[in-house]
Amino acid sequence: MQIGGLSALGLSLPQLLHRSVQARPIEDASPGFGRAKSVIMLWLLGGPPQHETWDPKPNAPKEIRGEYSPISSVVPGIHVGELMPRTAMHTDKMAVLRAVVTKDQAHSSSGYQMLTGVPHAPLSQENVTSKAPNLSPSHAAIMRALQPDRDGTPSAIALPYHIANDGEILWPGQTAGILGRKYDPWLLKCDPSQPNFRIPDLAFPDDVSTARFTSRRALLSQLDPVRETIERVSASGRFSQQTEQAFALLTGSASRRAFEIAEESTETRDRYGRNRFGQSVLLARRLVEAGVSLVQVNWTRVEEIKGNGSWDTHSNHFADLRNHLMPRMDMACSALLQDLDERGLLDETLVVWLGEFGHTPRINGNAGRDHWGNCFSIALGGAGIKGGTVHGESDAHAAFPVSGIVSPADITATIFHCLGYSPETMLYDQTDRPIPLSRGHVIKEIVG
Repeated sequence: MQIGGLSALGLSLPQLLHRSVQARPIEDASPGFGRAKSVIMLWLLGGPPQHETWDPKPNAPKEIRGEYSPISSVVPGIHVGELMPRTAMHTDKMAVLRAVVTKDQAHSSSGYQMLTGVPHAPLSQENVTSKAPNLSPSHAAIMRALQPDRDGTPSAIALPYHIANDGEILWPGQTAGILGRKYDPWLLKCDPSQPNFRIPDLAFPDDVSTARFTSRRALLSQLDPVRETIERVSASGRFSQQTEQAFALLTGSASRRAFEIAEESTETRDRYGRNRFGQSVLLARRLVEAGVSLVQVNWTRVEEIKGNGSWDTHSNHFADLRNHLMPRMDMACSALLQDLDERGLLDETLVVWLGEFGHTPRINGNAGRDHWGNCFSIALGGAGIKGGTVHGESDAHAAFPVSGIVSPADITATIFHCLGYSPETMLYDQTDRPIPLSRGHVIKEIVG
């Protein structure tokens, strides 16, 4: 028997724990503060291009504007790329930021900055991994530190896969980092689009019956004094809260039911798109309904696209956008906004549409666009956000900002402002050193 893991119980949920962090929101009567109860982050791996999404440039030369034209949205004066007609019908619920800047041209390090709100040191470093000094906690980890898990459900979940470069090189900025492994968001590797979908980590192994599980839990309780000693001296600090979460998820019905995506109507499932990303976004909606405070849905690679299957379109950019990338994103994003609105959840759920950077203004020799962190677009919608607004302006080629520059730190500050936490809220690392939630500023122009 191994003390310090759940393998003896036949479970595979992550168990790395440390001590608790207490951080409380402050009172704030400013617009948008505390309006959101939960967040759904749509992470578009590879970087969605600003020209074909939120910042089309129809008057630019063809080698800049590309093959597609802008279309009108439901909000007069706001135009989006022609490949997102469904999302165009929901711009009244969203705020578009057209001058986001990381000044970083590498997936890994620019991604770290967008995932944490802290620049990577140094910038523009590809294939980097989690190590000092780049151990800032992700948004999801911050959420776990701020909001306690409840009813066996973690306050932050990432799905359906981790974010990595080719070769499965995991990006930094996906863990709790200096806060300690206890606050790592739960990563659920899954494909909700598959028939008979279930989460492997939330089901009993074939050789473990309910009675056998109960017996093992009783044995574990007898080892509690040993466990407490181990937690005091071990940096890994296993068991404790996540052990209890595992028990609750496996033996309870309320939280487990969130994963019963087959309960959704055929119409609803079709609306989101019968693919891994679309059904993961639908699962995210079910999870926030079940009480999860933050769900991050990571884009997973599309097999039909040559190369890495992400938004990293260095070649065949326009065809891949038209045939694969944009339709899946457009269906899922629009379905989520509509679904939340119809269920009365949009007023308490913040939706964040983002990636690590944008793409170059000039089209390269392979009919593609390359990495560009000098100016790009993201969008936020729902709770705490002033819909139908555009903040920031790029130049005539969507290459550099003209006004309204936004940093990743500002995005972090704004997300947690909507959740009821000021940028000055203090977190504490494993050595009890205080760390401000964000060193950015709330984007006042878009909150309301």
